[in-house]
This record gives sequence, C-alpha cells and structure tokens, in this order.
Amino acid sequence: MDEPKPLLEVRNLAVEYGGSVSTRAVDGVNLSVYPGEFLGLVGESACGKSTLLFAISRLLMEPAEIVSGEVLFRGANLVLLREKQLRRLRWRNFSVVMQSSMNALNPVLTVEAQLLDAMAAHERADKRQAKARAAEMLRLVGIDPVHLVSYPHQLSGGMRQRAMIAMALLFTPELILADEPTSALDVVAQRSLMIQLKELQRKLGFAVIFVTHDMSLVGRYADRMAIMYAGQMVELASTREVFDDPKHPYTQGLLRAYPSVRGPKQELKGIPGRPPDLRFPPQGCRFNPRCPHVMPVCTQDPPDLYSPRGEDAVRCFLYGPAVTENEPLMAGT
Repeated sequence: MDEPKPLLEVRNLAVEYGGSVSTRAVDGVNLSVYPGEFLGLVGESACGKSTLLFAISRLLMEPAEIVSGEVLFRGANLVLLREKQLRRLRWRNFSVVMQSSMNALNPVLTVEAQLLDAMAAHERADKRQAKARAAEMLRLVGIDPVHLVSYPHQLSGGMRQRAMIAMALLFTPELILADEPTSALDVVAQRSLMIQLKELQRKLGFAVIFVTHDMSLVGRYADRMAIMYAGQMVELASTREVFDDPKHPYTQGLLRAYPSVRGPKQELKGIPGRPPDLRFPPQGCRFNPRCPHVMPVCTQDPPDLYSPRGEDAVRCFLYGPAVTENEPLMAGT
C-alpha cells in the first residue's frame, strides 16, 4: 500500500521582523501535515506559533516577511504565489480561524452578511442559495439559524468562535489553520468547541493545525504534536508519545507545569528562567540557559533535529550521535 502524501509541507521556513535589529521569529521550521490529520502546535507565548501559522497562510503583515524556505500545499509553493493566485486557494482549499472572534468579525454587520460576503468573494451564487448555504453552515456548527440576523456582540464567545469556524468551512477546505481559537473561552466552552471541531473533522475529513499554549487542551484531540521554543521546533511526535515519553527537556518542563486530573497528586514545577530575546538568541541550543541537562556542546553549537524513534524528531544533543562525548555541566543531571 502506498504511503499517504503530505497535504502540506513546510521546509526550512524562516520569518523575520525587520527593524533596527531584525528578529527571526521562525527559524528553520520543517513540518508535514497529512490529509485528515489534527496537528497541535504548542509552546509558550511569543515562541513563534502564530507567526508560523500566518506565514503558512501568507497572511503576514509588515514588518514580518518570509526570508527563506518553502510552504508546499498540494505541491504548489505558496511562498512564490502572487496575491491573486493565493485568493483562489484561500477559503476554498485552506482557511484560517483567527484568535479573537470579536476582532476578526465585523461588529457592524450581521453574521449572515459576513457569511454572504465571504461567499461572494470566492464564487458567484444566487442570493437565495447563498442564504440557504449560510443557514446550513450555522446548523453544521451547532448554531440555530435564527442567529443569522445577530451581530457579533449579541453572541456568546463560544458562538462567535463557532461562527468563525462556519465561515472557515464555507467551501469545505482541505486544511484549517486555527490560531488559539479557544483562548478567550472558559473551560466548558473550550471543551464544547473542541468536541465540535473534532466531530466536524471526522464528518468532513479536513486537516487541522491547531495553535495553542495549552498542551492539555489538545492532548485528547490531536494526532501529533509539534512543540516550539524560541522560534524553532524542538519536538515532533504522536500525542501519545509526547505525553507518555517526552524527549526534549522543554517538553518535559511543560508537562510538569500543568496539573493532571488523573493519577497521584504531584507538585507542579515551572520552568526556571525566561525565553530568550530573539533579537539576541543564546549561542548553541536556545534552551541551554534554562535546561537542567545542559552540556558543553549545548553552549557552543546549535543542535540538529534527531529522530530517536521513527519519524519523530527532537532538537536536543541528548539524542544526537555525539552525546556520549559530552558530560553534563550541571551536577546531579
């Protein structure tokens, strides 16, 4: 049986924010997403998750720009496409769910008007058919079509996010890029939205890249997880492997920093220190100032991505071929 081909391939992608000192917010990211896959993209605030998402969708705004790499969607390099060519793909083939629905939705237009605008921008349709399609999409995400005449401020936070998902699904795209769509919701609304999104994915078959800083949120729903730190991807593995056997010290720190509702009670431990200033990243591994397993090589050379188990990847010298030649710098590690 032939191996499935990736729907999306990100190859050595780098994004910089210009200024007096340029900041490389995404640095050499490699990533593949397969049809129907749910990929969780996780990391602390300002680690480059959202920048990566907007680089993939070519929605970066100045002073951010892609300085190297490729984004291949069904074989087409999105980095090289002109805006007119991108419009043919956006919403039809891939779509984006923004972080803040109150900012993404127009406050002076009804939900129906905004759905109709999105449809009109990408196809010619009879007005009656377009209205019926708008009502159908609201039903699909669990909203009564009576709310088509509602304005965004008249909806709850969860309903606004569902309306955003309805808009993203208008043309049944193959890929949805979700930028922390649950960050402004309470835990009950978060769970409801995640269940709805996963059910829609099963029904329609689209792939998802879900950006979040909360590992526990996507732990139940993601097939694989990509962990980012300081603009780089530091670990990529199946969700079960990440939770059962995390490899990178940063991933281990993230898992120790949030409570589990199962098993014996354990003391929570935060990761000491703070993320580096990306204008002046540390030499060698970017996590070395905070790492409990730091070795001499970690402060000298940047680690590559190693594959300790199959297709999984980890950016850490602990899993590199020369690890036996390095002794830990910190006692007791």
